[in-house]
Amino acid sequence: MATEITMPQLGESVTEGTISKWLVQPGDKVNKYDPLAEVMTDKVNAEVPSSYTGTIKELLVKEDETVEVGVAVCTIEVEGEDSAESTESTESTTKTTEPADSAPKNEQTDTSQKARYSPAVLKMSAEHGIELSQVKGSGKGGRITRKDLQKIIDNGGQTSTPKAEENPASEAKSVAKAPAVSSAQTQVPATEKIDIPVAQGDIEIPVSGVRKAIAANMVKSKHEAPHAWTMVEVDVTNLVHFRNSVKGEFKQKEGFNITFLPFFIKATVEALKEFPQLNSMWAGDKIIQKKDINVSIAVATDDALYVPVIKHADEKSIKGIGREVQELATKVRTGKLSGADMQGGTFTVNNTGSFGSVLSTPIINHPQAAILSIESIVKRPVVVESPTGDMIAIRSMVNLCLSLDHRVLDGLVCGRFLARVKEILENMTEETTSIY
Repeated sequence: MATEITMPQLGESVTEGTISKWLVQPGDKVNKYDPLAEVMTDKVNAEVPSSYTGTIKELLVKEDETVEVGVAVCTIEVEGEDSAESTESTESTTKTTEPADSAPKNEQTDTSQKARYSPAVLKMSAEHGIELSQVKGSGKGGRITRKDLQKIIDNGGQTSTPKAEENPASEAKSVAKAPAVSSAQTQVPATEKIDIPVAQGDIEIPVSGVRKAIAANMVKSKHEAPHAWTMVEVDVTNLVHFRNSVKGEFKQKEGFNITFLPFFIKATVEALKEFPQLNSMWAGDKIIQKKDINVSIAVATDDALYVPVIKHADEKSIKGIGREVQELATKVRTGKLSGADMQGGTFTVNNTGSFGSVLSTPIINHPQAAILSIESIVKRPVVVESPTGDMIAIRSMVNLCLSLDHRVLDGLVCGRFLARVKEILENMTEETTSIY
């Protein structure tokens, strides 16, 4: 019998994925765990494995199409023992759903999730002029799915307000109590088609699935989190001398280069231990302060940006952080980054200085509460104190730029956090700091 294979959840907070490439076609025979398709999300690229041994019957999703987690993407004719398992699963599902199907139609339904719209639903509603408040969702908690919108489109579009239920007074009461749609939910999706004149010589570049995913995540973060921004400048002259004095010996001994980034990450996690408020997340009715310090780092490729995670960064030495930074960056650039490598981040460090940037206002990596950008280290004339009075000296200076979610954090704690990072960095010398 034919069994459905669904879109898996490839990371925490991941709600949908884009089929970038099918690796099989109808009629192909596959073994259990064979890859079926390449999938992109806003967090990771991965392959969807087959859960069974059998023959592919139908591909339900086109390439470059985005679907929610749990939506069927293909069907497979199961063979052997897997078929029996599939039959038992199907029978179990049928038994479970029969009571719900036979329930009285006038029974009160759950609509707690009706006003929560996925980016895919927002995109479809904007493209076809569908008023979401007038759509009855078939998903869990009354949530509106792509299938609900596709049904409306197939029937000629939305022409009028849906008819009232059997009890009009009850429906009116329900509408009155329905949660208001937030401004983030009513915003135009990042992937909406915009009519822009194309002149001769202009180049049209199709938006890839991973670029759409990045755009949707950035729009969500910017619309939901009230961003605030602050910056400090740090004199890292001592750190520059320290790193330059050990980099040759370190490369010969460890086999990889020691860059400045591990030093900055180390200073950041030490400060996070003292100011754990920045290692938090907004959860609607509460703030979750995370116990583990898992640092997300931004790694760019030619056409995308990925954010792998250094787990338990506060337990690692500068050498340990440096090795993990190199390994994660290599995985990104060779396409070997896994879903597990992208999960669990609690705070992001962004090395914009590697591109020569000296000032930036980064967008927070949702649902984290803050992101710190390390800018380029530049030599500048600076007024410094000396026993004989103030004097001008050439110093190595760097700007640290912090974006914060003002629902979670205020200026006072963020100012103290940056001041502590600054203090740690300015006192990093060969005598005071161990790389191992």
